[in-house]
Amino acid sequence: MKKLLALLLTGAMVFSMTACGGTDAPADTSSTTTDEEATAEEPAAGDSADATAADITLWTYPVGKFGDAETVNGFITAFNAVYPDINVTVEYLDYTSGDDQVTAAIEAGTTPDMVLEGPERLVSNWGAKGKMVDLADLWDEEALADISATSEAVVAACQSPEGVFYEYPFVMTTHTMAINYELFEAADALQYINEDRTWTTENFEKALQALVDYGHTNTGVVYCGGQGGDQGTRALAMNLYGAEFTNADHTEWTMNSEAGVQGLQQLRDWADAGLLSFDAGIQASDEIQLFANETLAMSFCWNAANQLTYAAQTAFTPYPVAFPSDDGVPELCGGIWGFGIFDNGDAAKIAASKLFIEFICDDETQGIESVKATGFFPVRSSFGNPYAGTEDEERMATYASFQKWLGDYYNVTPGWTEQRTEWWNLLQRVEKSDDIQAEADQYAENCNTATAAASN
Repeated sequence: MKKLLALLLTGAMVFSMTACGGTDAPADTSSTTTDEEATAEEPAAGDSADATAADITLWTYPVGKFGDAETVNGFITAFNAVYPDINVTVEYLDYTSGDDQVTAAIEAGTTPDMVLEGPERLVSNWGAKGKMVDLADLWDEEALADISATSEAVVAACQSPEGVFYEYPFVMTTHTMAINYELFEAADALQYINEDRTWTTENFEKALQALVDYGHTNTGVVYCGGQGGDQGTRALAMNLYGAEFTNADHTEWTMNSEAGVQGLQQLRDWADAGLLSFDAGIQASDEIQLFANETLAMSFCWNAANQLTYAAQTAFTPYPVAFPSDDGVPELCGGIWGFGIFDNGDAAKIAASKLFIEFICDDETQGIESVKATGFFPVRSSFGNPYAGTEDEERMATYASFQKWLGDYYNVTPGWTEQRTEWWNLLQRVEKSDDIQAEADQYAENCNTATAAASN
């Protein structure tokens, strides 16, 4: 059976919905010199007196509006209303060059104090390499209980196998795909999607054929020009015939299994039949743009934040759906985002960074605003549904409905960084090779070698 909800989302209903390589963030840097009204309450007398005076830096990937300077500056202004002696400077990264920037900074010894991203980078990559600070003191009993009530898997993903917390999270998501509703309706392809927004592999093929017969040959693209938004192509390939991306212990990559190879072969067969295509020249951000301008009938890289981001560019209805699966029961990829602190050896900067993280993630007022700025869902159960009573309530309820199909958070497998490169290289070979099994075996061998090296 599929591992529904495998390591994500336990207990009561949880609201959970990457940035998946959408729009690039601004290239400039911004500081705290704004006069916007603070969103936090004024500190009580003496509250800020104990704060550490320091200049600290934050590098943030474009997680919703955390890629927007105006929004982030507003949050920093609110923080400075409580901690006026801590100056925060921000640099905005994108998913095309961000990893290279961080790698270069690590090698040069010029890493920022804080970084906003997910466990696959903060824990499995930089944390595993000994570059991050242990955040155990942020994970006090109250925070642990609050986050555990949402998802034990979030707690597990934010710490190393040895139990060292390298990430303090505040939001999570479910990734989906999306279709052009009006185009599918015109092509009489909506009949192949169930009311709960699932569909089978067989019916997905029928929908592709209906689109082509209607005259829209640009159905969907297996983008493989880089790692941006690769969760979409991974979910597509593994769901088609129920493959597992790794073993349950996250020690071995397993997409060279019979089910994995069958899914990869199916993508190739559809491409050969003109029902789908591969493109080694684009990543997810390009694919989403092609979807937004109605060139493509579907996107394999979608979530609640993307729908909000591209709302002004879409003259149609982006209709989120689950990935097609052989039995109609999908296993979706999830995302977790939070903060980590690079160990730069400066106790004052580390202390100041922890105060900033606690304010952004845990403050009763700011914490909810931070969640809403991402367009995702809180990891803290006490935050409830931050979208209730807002104009986003209906849209977010739709994405919340996908939570029951969340699968294993295999992103924490050692060697994750190397695997991402191997994956898009594999897809490029699948497009041209006559031996998909051999290509998948080579991919698995390379990934498992990297995992073994990272585990030693």
